[in-house]
Formats: sequence, C-alpha cells, structure tokens
Amino acid sequence: METGEPDDFLTLLLLLDHPRVDLKAVTVTPGSAAQVGVVRRGLELLGRDIPVGARELTYPQNCVSRWHYEAFGDIAPSMDAEPAAQLLLETVDKNTTLLTGGPKQNLGAALALAERTGIDWRIGTWVAQGGFAGEGVIPRERQLPKFAGMTTCPTWNLNGASADALRGLAYSGIGVRRFVSKNVCHGVVYGRAMHDRFEPARHRRQSLELIWNAMSEYLVRRPAGKKFHDPLAACCAIDASIGTWAEVELYFEKSGPHGAWGSRLSPGTGTWIITDHDHDRFLDTMLEA
Repeated sequence: METGEPDDFLTLLLLLDHPRVDLKAVTVTPGSAAQVGVVRRGLELLGRDIPVGARELTYPQNCVSRWHYEAFGDIAPSMDAEPAAQLLLETVDKNTTLLTGGPKQNLGAALALAERTGIDWRIGTWVAQGGFAGEGVIPRERQLPKFAGMTTCPTWNLNGASADALRGLAYSGIGVRRFVSKNVCHGVVYGRAMHDRFEPARHRRQSLELIWNAMSEYLVRRPAGKKFHDPLAACCAIDASIGTWAEVELYFEKSGPHGAWGSRLSPGTGTWIITDHDHDRFLDTMLEA
C-alpha cells in the first residue's frame, strides 16, 4: 500500500476486521518512517499486531497525505518495520492472496530476491488496483465517458514502477492475476449515497465506524466525495464475483511522459481485468457483519 490517498488507509482498516479476511502482513511503499507510523496507527486502532514491511525506512519524504493527520490526529513516525521484500517471501504463498494498492516496488523487490536466492516463490492470487481495460475489451456503452474510445491510459499504480509491474505479469509462479482497472473503479465514489449506506451498518464492525466518522468530515470539506479504488479492489479479492472479468494480455506502451497501459483479449493468460462490477454486492461485501 501507499499513503498518498485516503482510500489506501481505509482499505487497511476494512481488511483488519473483515470476517472473511486473515490479514497476514502489510508492506508499504516507499516505506518512510512516517508511512510506517500511519500503518502502525491503523493496527493499533483495530487492536491487531501483524508484521509491517517497508522498502526504504530512511526515505527523505514522508509520503503521507494531510488527510491522514486531519482524520486521525498526530501520528508519530515509526521505524518498526521489516524489509518488505523478505516479509513478502515469508508470508505470501500458494494459498495467499496478494493485494496491491500502490506501485509495485515491493513485489518487484521480492521477485528479484527470490531469483537471487533460488527460492521457488508461489503466489496464489494477485489482485492489483490498476491497469486499463478500454476499447476492444469493454463495450463502448459500458465505458466511462472520460475514457470512451481509448485503448491505453496511464495508471499510477502500474506507471509508478512499470518494470516491477511487468516483472509480476511475466512471473510464472503466480496462479491468477486480477486487475481492477480505471474504466470501472473510477465510477465508484464514496459520496453522500455511499455514506448513507454506511450509516446503518457502521456499528457492525469497528472499521466501519472509523471509516464513517472519517468520511463524515471528508464530505464536509469535499462534498463531491472520494473515488474508492482500493476498497473495490479489496472486495474483489474477497469475492471475485463482484466483478465481470475478461482474460487479457496487459501491455505497456512507452508513450508520453509516463507511458500508458492497455489490455487485449487473450484466453489462457491467467490474467483477468475487470470490465464491470455489481455495486450492491460490492457494498454488501464491504459492510459485512
């Protein structure tokens, strides 16, 4: 995960007490002490003690948005983290789902470490928030207007470490790959309607109460709401039937300042990208008692 946006941290809270999740570890990128402090605060709020991994504890910037401090008060930095790559190798196996909500540096570092040390590392399922499914994969009538007709698009969680993302796509030790793409997740917004769905359910779990309170303040300052990318990806990791999926080849084009990602229908790749979602099932999964 990263800590540049609210939805990454809110996803962590959701996973910490979800009845269908046994969260084994958290890794953060780039892994500054301020970021580790934020993750540790999340664990503290939900009364959990699980390993935390960081790629670069001495990273010179804190990489934490102002919102985290607005919503949860002063959060002290922490150096209490293990090397992220090693932690992934120790905790992820063929029976584990790896959920990534930020650039893929930690995954890339773990794959490189496995190669150097001769470890036959297996990942059961990789669910990634990121990627793009456009023209030729999603029918025109289901494309969001701002992406209509496009075949490629920059996507931060893959562009932020494109070589690491490509390494993950090429790695044979991953059973299934699922990408929750921009042409779907950009249509999922925590606004007033979702807030109203949260209100009667917020007492079911502590995480829901924390999210409802934090987003109450958020909506006062930003009434348009917040795109809820990572919670959608997390719920698709819990229940894949939330999504409609197409089996594809994901590809990267080095165009423009950052490059762009696209996908082509390609049976047999083991890589799936979301083309639509069942919104009620998503909400029911997120708000499960």
